[in-house]
Amino acid sequence: MDGEGGSSGLAKSAAVKLSEMGERTKQLGTAMRDPHQQRRIILVIVCVALLLDNMLYMVIVPIIPDYLADLELEQSEHVHAVMHSNTSANSTSQDKSNKDNLDIQIGILFASKAILQLLVNPLSGTFIDRVGYDIPLLIGLTVMFVSTCIFAFGENYATLFMARSLQGLGSAFADTSGIAMIADKYTEEAERSRALGIALAFISFGSLVAPPFGGVLYEFVGKRVPFIVLACICLADGLMLLTVIKPFSNRTRENMPVGTPIYRLMIDPYIAVVAGALTVCNIPLAFLEPTIANWMETTMHSSQWEMGLTWLPAFFPHVLGVYITVKLAAQHPNLQWFYGAVGMVIIGASSCTVPACKTFGQLIAPLCGICFGIALVDTALLPTLAFLVDVRHVSVYGSVYAIADISYSVAYAMGPIVAGQIVHSLGFVQLNLGMGLVNVLYAPALLLLRNVCQMKPSYSERDNLLDEAPQGLYDTIKMEERRAKKKGYSSAGNCLSVDENGFDPFRAQRSLSEESSGPECT
Repeated sequence: MDGEGGSSGLAKSAAVKLSEMGERTKQLGTAMRDPHQQRRIILVIVCVALLLDNMLYMVIVPIIPDYLADLELEQSEHVHAVMHSNTSANSTSQDKSNKDNLDIQIGILFASKAILQLLVNPLSGTFIDRVGYDIPLLIGLTVMFVSTCIFAFGENYATLFMARSLQGLGSAFADTSGIAMIADKYTEEAERSRALGIALAFISFGSLVAPPFGGVLYEFVGKRVPFIVLACICLADGLMLLTVIKPFSNRTRENMPVGTPIYRLMIDPYIAVVAGALTVCNIPLAFLEPTIANWMETTMHSSQWEMGLTWLPAFFPHVLGVYITVKLAAQHPNLQWFYGAVGMVIIGASSCTVPACKTFGQLIAPLCGICFGIALVDTALLPTLAFLVDVRHVSVYGSVYAIADISYSVAYAMGPIVAGQIVHSLGFVQLNLGMGLVNVLYAPALLLLRNVCQMKPSYSERDNLLDEAPQGLYDTIKMEERRAKKKGYSSAGNCLSVDENGFDPFRAQRSLSEESSGPECT
């Protein structure tokens, strides 16, 4: 009897625990269905993806030059062992040629990610607009995981180049779909600015912490470990995406609006001004990253740790710039263009003062100024792109953020290749003065954005975009509502149109009876 009683007690205890687990699972499922809770988790997933992507971009900075130099040394030693007849002069000439060739290889390897990202982004933006944001994000994380594993175990230049290029392919999908997903989930301008500001902070942290992270692990445990760690983070983020968002379980894309083609967004003058500002403001960072270490070594005889930690202090002013811009944008959203212009002026002034620095301590100040200015520009203008799409086109964000990613990729594709040539031909001082002047001269162009906040969604613009028949249920319904509205207002006298009253057809959900009740007269 005691045994039966004990068994019964264990059974009851197990039943209670199972019931508690079921209740917790149910609570978790309920929390995941809560839109506010779900978009917070989506923000975390996207921020981790952006952190990972930027760490992958910068982690090779302290690793690859030394690793490729060792490979080159092994090859040159083998050549010298075979060819004993070389004179010392020929040997010196060969060493110089090998060094020049190595510099070219490093520059091409650094730039290959941004170049492929630049080429793929027009296609990835269109693809994202067609299928939504979750599947492209999963594709990007998968490609980044595979490429990072290849990079970890690659032992020759061709393999490393292929892996680096694949990282660019993954980034073209992950970055664009991630930022577009944030813009789509956070529709209020203040919330959107705050969420994009958090994403930018993760981007900054990934870019600035990756070189010391990679350098320390490479020094003590070898080349493979930094990339294996990043591959594990990528795998965990992808599994979280599959668990939380379940991209293959709910396909309602057919009922969503048809996005504006990317080529039409590119010729929008307001979007073009923003894209130009994003490219110009990132040029100093993209051009200084591959050139400043050699300049520090020759000018101020900096140690290896100083060169490795050059950009790390700039993380804090970057986060400060994001925080300040988000707060200012919440209070004065009509001055987003002004915050961006101020940021470009700060970037220009800081770039011009870099060559005047004589010590490592002095150099930190202008580099912090550059990152602070970039934070102002990015945090002010990335939400502006989403707002421009809302009021001038269709609220689908894949293509417009593909344009933003193209803007970044232009700067970072040119940096490793062009910057070294400019320094070699003109000098480091002229490079910085040129970058500073370009930023200061471009700042007044942002005046074109000063009236953006006064724009209203326009039916006529949406009609003009739909040259062909409406595609999908969403467009068909909206077109029918629009026609019914126009018929109902045709006999109205001295009345303002719905457009001029600021009615937003892409967000307001009203029935036809309410819409047809009559216009608001002045």
